[in-house]
Parts: sequence; structure tokens; C-alpha cells
Amino acid sequence: MSDNALRFLIDFGSTFTKLVVVDLDRERIVCRHQTPSTVETDVTVALRLLLERVRKEKGLTPNGKGALVACSSAAGGLRMVTVGLVPSLSSEAGVRAALGAGAKVVKSFSFNLSLSDVREIAAISPDVILLIGGTDGGDKKVIIHNAGMLLGLPVQCPIVVAGNHDAVDEIEGIFANSGRTVVFAANVMPEIGTLSVDSCREAIRRIFVSHIIKAKGIDKALTLVDETIIPTPSAVLKAASLLADGVPGEEGLGELMVIDVGGATTDVYSIAKGYPTRGDVMTHGLPEPYAKRTVEGDLGVRHNIDTLLEMGEARGVFRDSRPEAVKECFAVPSKLPANDFEFGCDALLAAVCVDVAGERHCGKLKIVLGPMGEICIQEGKDLSDVRCVIGTGGPLVFARDPAAILDKILFRASAPHTLRPKEAALRLDVGYVLYAMGLLSASEPKSALRMMKQAIRPL
Repeated sequence: MSDNALRFLIDFGSTFTKLVVVDLDRERIVCRHQTPSTVETDVTVALRLLLERVRKEKGLTPNGKGALVACSSAAGGLRMVTVGLVPSLSSEAGVRAALGAGAKVVKSFSFNLSLSDVREIAAISPDVILLIGGTDGGDKKVIIHNAGMLLGLPVQCPIVVAGNHDAVDEIEGIFANSGRTVVFAANVMPEIGTLSVDSCREAIRRIFVSHIIKAKGIDKALTLVDETIIPTPSAVLKAASLLADGVPGEEGLGELMVIDVGGATTDVYSIAKGYPTRGDVMTHGLPEPYAKRTVEGDLGVRHNIDTLLEMGEARGVFRDSRPEAVKECFAVPSKLPANDFEFGCDALLAAVCVDVAGERHCGKLKIVLGPMGEICIQEGKDLSDVRCVIGTGGPLVFARDPAAILDKILFRASAPHTLRPKEAALRLDVGYVLYAMGLLSASEPKSALRMMKQAIRPL
């Protein structure tokens, strides 16, 4: 094993900072460690601790350009507000662009912004605002009005503009000499029913790198890492896409889902076309992306315990456990389960996350009355034929019975209109390496794919 073949792959998480060391020569994972994140003080404290641990245990240190690469979802990741035109069209397109770029949409506004809307945005204090609305050549009054309203926003956060191309000149004039950071991208919905989010996603990622990292204090880590820090969800989405599609000379697993349960959020990814599997079904809404991510900011096993307890009680999950006792177990977010009761509590919380997040991500069937009688409408992706569901994130990876938790994402007869996977094989990211392989995929996709196949095992 040569030092130049080593890669140190880091994730600055909201609850834990993780490090995976891989050997490219042997295509194997050398070691993996994690420690509570130090986001509130100095993120490099946790990183240096992990690097020192690897040096003492393995005698290994990063060596050479590109040896140390990182992603981050620290402090809740990239908090975004979207401002659009029609909720079911441009606003939804903006939400999809934001989620694909690793952002967490905390609020969406539609139509003309009011002064109370601007005050609400100021109170939210987002990391970035996405301003959209109108097809190219269509209505531009609303997006121009909203740009003018955002000019008076007391919060200085970057604004990404990805709406009607015909309004660009006037919006540039509105923000000229304002001192605000404004980035223009291609329209997320250039035509009705056409979704085009790649340009917008790239703009959001640039905002993350140039502004958000510094705002979160992660700029200190830039003195240690060798590449640009990207959002953790972007890294996981890259890994999921690579695992599904494969590369020349190395086949992928085919269409799949990934669910990542964390302390602050639960993210779900589907790499699948999601077309109707029944011949009598019609689709409704914007076309679904092949590689899709949804993030549930209210589903984190440490930062959202009160919400999870309410959801769990409604679903009968905590029937044999006292909610107060579950809450007391994890009063400290970095607390790990240490006994049977705590492992049981952790599993119950994770089960609620998997159940609810899976339900929200998968498409649904609705029966509506049309001129010729009842019509079956599909909204979202039909994932009933997906053959593989992969679990990752600490609450799943370190659970005593991860299969029982992950099983909550599957189809159930009691909710026949939710298009969950019906006969998917359940797998676990036992090495907790999906984010790391996503980081590695940019330079070594074939090696990353092979190592993922080793680390992801059937349950």
C-alpha cells in the first residue's frame, strides 16, 4: 500500500464528523471512524482528532494532492427559501432543483411577495434564496416584482435567479449596485411541463462553496482538505447514481432507492424512471427526475425527537414504550445507544423516519372523476418495481436489527395507493461509506463502485 494510493474522505455532519480511509491500489476500505462534530466551535477540532486517531492506529497520514476530500451537511446543511409563481409549477421545479443540489427547502413562497412575506423571509434568515417564475417568453411581471421586494430584504444572503429569461435584464438592473450576491442560471421551467434544473443546481453548489462554507465556519477546514467541499447530499446522490447505473466495464445494480437516516434529517434518494407500472394510470404534474432526492427536515433521530414521538404515537409505534423515557435517552444529540433499552428507543425513532420519509418520497395514486368516469392519476414516481433499497446513516448502520427498521419503507396493503417498493431486496451500507464513495466517484468511479459493492450487503 503506497501513501499516494490513500484517500481520506470526510463528512462534516450536523451530529458526527466521519472519516473513511481507502486504499485505491487494493480497492479496499482501510478504516472508518467518527466523533461528535464540533460545528459550534471549530469544525477542524473533530477532523484533527480523527486524523490523529488514524495516525496512531494505522500509522497513516494524508500525503499528496487530492488525498483528503470532504463534504458537509454541518449545521443543517444549506437552508433555502424558494420564491416562485405558481406553486404546482415553477415553485415545485425550484424545490426539485434545490434538493438535487443538496439544499433543504425551509419555505416556499408563490405569486407576488408581500411585505409580510419579506418579513417572514428575514425571520427565517436562509442561507440562499432561489428566485424563479414564468416560462421563457411568458409572464415576467411577478418575478420582477419579487426581485424588487427582495431588494429591501434586511438579510444579506445570496440570491439565485432561475426564471423567465426575458426578465434577466430588468432583474440585473434592480440588483445593480445593491451589494448583494446575485447569480443567474437557466430557467428551471423554460416551457410548461419541461423541467431543466442542471444549471440551477450548479449555481446552488457554487453558492454553497463560496458563501455557505464560510458562514458555517467550515472555511477553516479548507486549509486541511485538498478539494472543494461539496454538500453531503450531493455526494450521496452521486454514489447512488453510480451504484445504480455502473460504469463501462463494471455493471451497476439497476434502479434502486437509498434512505439515509441522520440526527438532523432523513434523506431519500431514488435512481429510477418511476413510470406507471399499470396501463390504466395517467401521470400528473411535472416530469419526475431520474435521480431524485427528498429531504425531511422534521425527521432526525436526535434533533426532532418531539416530532417523531408524535408521529410514532399516531402510528402506534411507541405502544410499549414511554415517550418521556425515549426522549430522556437522547437529550444530548451526540449520545449513542449503550444498552438494550437505548438501542430499542433508537430503533423506534429510526423506524418512524424510514416509514414517513419513504411515504413522502414515493408517488401516490388518486382516483378523480373525469368526463368518461373515474380516472386513476399518478403523482410522483412509481417505485413499486424497484428491486433494491439501501439503508445508510448511523441509526440504521449501527442498529441491532436494521432489517426490521428498513422494512418500514416497503409497500403495505393498508396503504395501497402509495407506490412504495413491493419486492425490493433490503441492503445495508455496513461500512457507512456511501458519502465517501460519492466523493471518490469524481476521480475514481470504477474503484468507488467496486468498493460500494463490497460494503453494501444484503440483510
